[in-house]
Amino acid sequence: MSINCEILDLRAFLLVSETRSFHRAAETLHLSQPALSRRIQKLEQSVGAPLLERTTRSVVPTAVGQDLLPLVRRMLEEFDGSLFSLRGSDEHRGGQVTIACLPTAAFYFLPRVIARFHEDQPHVRFRILDLPATEGLQAVERGEVEFGINFMGSSHPELAFDALLEDPFVLACRRDHPLARKRRIHWSDLAPYPLITVHRTSGNRTLLEGALARENLRLNWFYEVTHLSTSLGLVEAGVGISVLPRMATPQGEHPILVTRPLGHPEVSRTIGVVRRRGAQLSPAAERFLDLLQHAWRDG
Repeated sequence: MSINCEILDLRAFLLVSETRSFHRAAETLHLSQPALSRRIQKLEQSVGAPLLERTTRSVVPTAVGQDLLPLVRRMLEEFDGSLFSLRGSDEHRGGQVTIACLPTAAFYFLPRVIARFHEDQPHVRFRILDLPATEGLQAVERGEVEFGINFMGSSHPELAFDALLEDPFVLACRRDHPLARKRRIHWSDLAPYPLITVHRTSGNRTLLEGALARENLRLNWFYEVTHLSTSLGLVEAGVGISVLPRMATPQGEHPILVTRPLGHPEVSRTIGVVRRRGAQLSPAAERFLDLLQHAWRDG
């Protein structure tokens, strides 16, 4: 069944949701309030459910409206970006690439690939949501982004997961730490030292603890943080040592920190590209994804 709505209907819904006011949205769109209400009603009829809940003092999206908002926002951004790019000549056409990326990949790896892409496609704009694994999957599933970079999603029935590489967990410690003198470290070597880890709700923590439980290994998780970057700051300050994916560690020489491989067992996460099954990427996203896959596989 097709949904019959116009771009202005979507803009009306987005503006009312963001301003929480029919009056302000109507002024912005240069519509009368009755005309704006008719736009909203038409969209609600097309969707088959109320999208906005009106109170005496404000207007808020319903549960269905909240689910629809990210998709509408991305659709309008891509539509506006496409119109903007068409104003120029062929060689200056751009577009927008919207992706959800693990913060670890967004910090170290992704900027290098975007810089390479920008050399050939300087008019393509990027919108990057650096989200934890679970939230990144949800953004892909809702259509808020065109694709995601994640280590989760391979078993999701509505998503396709294309594996790119294995990202092993490594030890991060100060150069003056006793473990820094060893070239390769076993998990059992970590037992005497306080460890810094991410919160239990993290996908990385779940993956790590599951692998260690299968080997009957228990470690001294002493500090919990929300972001892996925070754990590196604590390591640098000499508070403890940290276990984290290699992708989350500084690339090249660092004046204070070193990383060491961990074995017995080796634990890694599979990084890949997550897409909605059957979804068509924009031309700009297709070009960027092609470069991303080549760059990642080439190291």
